[in-house]
Amino acid sequence: MEIRNIAIIAHVDHGKTTLTDALMRQTGMTEEGVSMDSNDLEKERGITIYSKNTSVLYKDTKINIVDTPGHADFGSEVERVLRSIDSVLLVVDAQEGPMPQTKFVLKKSLALGLKPIVVINKIDKPAAIVPEVLEMVYELFLDLGANDEQLDFTTVYAIAKQGIAKLKMEDEGKDLMPLLDVILEKVKPASSPEALDKPFLIQPFNLAYDNYIGRLAIGRIYEGVVKNNDNVVIKKADGETRTGKIIKLFTFEGLKRKEVKEAGAGDIVMIAGLPDIYIGETICANAEQEPLPAIAIDEPTISLEFLVNNSPFAGREGKFVTNSQLRERLQKELEVNVGLKIDFGSTDHYKVYGRGELHIAILLENMRRAGYELQVSQPKVIIKDIDGVKHEPFEEVTIDVPSEMSGVVIEKMAKRKGLMTEMKAEGSMARILFEIPVRGLLGYRNEFIVDTKGEGIMCTHNIGFKPYVGDIEKTDLGSMISMMSGKALGFSLFNLQERGALYIGANTEVYEGMVIGNVAKGHDLAVNPIKGKQLTNMRASGSDEAIRLTPPIDITLERGLSIMKDDEYLEITPKSVRIRKIFLTEIERVRASRKK
Repeated sequence: MEIRNIAIIAHVDHGKTTLTDALMRQTGMTEEGVSMDSNDLEKERGITIYSKNTSVLYKDTKINIVDTPGHADFGSEVERVLRSIDSVLLVVDAQEGPMPQTKFVLKKSLALGLKPIVVINKIDKPAAIVPEVLEMVYELFLDLGANDEQLDFTTVYAIAKQGIAKLKMEDEGKDLMPLLDVILEKVKPASSPEALDKPFLIQPFNLAYDNYIGRLAIGRIYEGVVKNNDNVVIKKADGETRTGKIIKLFTFEGLKRKEVKEAGAGDIVMIAGLPDIYIGETICANAEQEPLPAIAIDEPTISLEFLVNNSPFAGREGKFVTNSQLRERLQKELEVNVGLKIDFGSTDHYKVYGRGELHIAILLENMRRAGYELQVSQPKVIIKDIDGVKHEPFEEVTIDVPSEMSGVVIEKMAKRKGLMTEMKAEGSMARILFEIPVRGLLGYRNEFIVDTKGEGIMCTHNIGFKPYVGDIEKTDLGSMISMMSGKALGFSLFNLQERGALYIGANTEVYEGMVIGNVAKGHDLAVNPIKGKQLTNMRASGSDEAIRLTPPIDITLERGLSIMKDDEYLEITPKSVRIRKIFLTEIERVRASRKK
């Protein structure tokens, strides 16, 4: 059976997973309602977080498809996948056109010599501008240095949600078969008869974990045939070798993994039995074979500390609350999350390095749902010394806002050391591009939503390290800190809401040192949220007006990470997210400030 290997790449929410789901349904690999986004967080957020493998059978050909994440924080997932496939479906929204992540993943694909098939999706949108978007895609290919062969790409027009694809806009679309035909015609077969005769050669591009058989390596067989119980040699790019044995072998059939006795060149397989295997290593039949080039993974850009929760409310909600349980969970995360690095050097806290706030927030959300309690410090960007010059990570930011709101966005970005590189007006909307240090972006997303009244769209992707730009002025709000423990009362909160925005409502339990709101004036303020009204039997008109509380700001994981300060921790439990001061009492905080 012939094999074709493709990946689906696109910006977040342009329809990669919807298209993959429709392809699987129409080829009979899954039933209605089954989606590639199987993780609870993926379903809730509507984004792909982990790259996943599937396969469909069409005209006696097996098409292996890898669905990749569209968010920049999970870019390391995409880069590895591109090395193991022969073409990409570049999905572009017919209204939004190419966005930052489109540019990022396309650049990687072109550099590897892949020839993309462009799928312009959502052509049924009322505001779709298909000819203009196709022109934008051509421009992007030219900007990224595509060669003549790559510029001669095939375009397919699709409505993934309805499972329709067509080669011309005027065609009558019924199903996705035109797209599958293009894949068979344009993507070269994954192997040749000569490749099958050579000793086997595999390179893992992803890892998975099974509680019974341990670490699993997902990789492409470049040459030869691999069988169950084969003894193998594992090589690193630097030439270091070790040996192992394959105990189980799986291929992909739809969304299921299928155990097989052997698999040949061109196929994508899952291998069990190599507990210390890592992405980019070469698995081969004998020690004489040359290792494949290593797969580079982008470095982390932010770091923060994970600690055991030691607040007064510790242990109330979580099942896993000890230091050893936290350490064990983080070590397990390293098995599959290759964009993450962790320093286990200290005994009371662990320094975690990640690709961005969302990357860390997803890890924390998965941990709290599994019953873990912990607290984390404020995220800090990683500063590097390159040739004696201080460097910091930068992001390229694409902002789409109504034109009348562009002024406030440009002003805020300039204060945060953002450099505007391009501005285009399209009707009533403006698209503005900035280059900005990651430090400047931390904490800006919530401000951006308020400034643009929820109508703005902000997308980012990392563009590497650039020279340090100096101090950044931020409009810091002060913290409103509870000086008492107990239940917050409506009467007290009614008086406190004049000082700033509250994070809690009436009857919320608080403890001393917990941050219950912010203060507009910019300095910390210790308050008593449990103070009740003095009761007397005197009554006067006007003194007993109804208490009207403004709805509190809900502290989510991402919001907490972006608004917390460097003398605070974010306390995370299965049911609650709270901000607290590192030092809970006023006396401890004064002592700590004197030591600085």
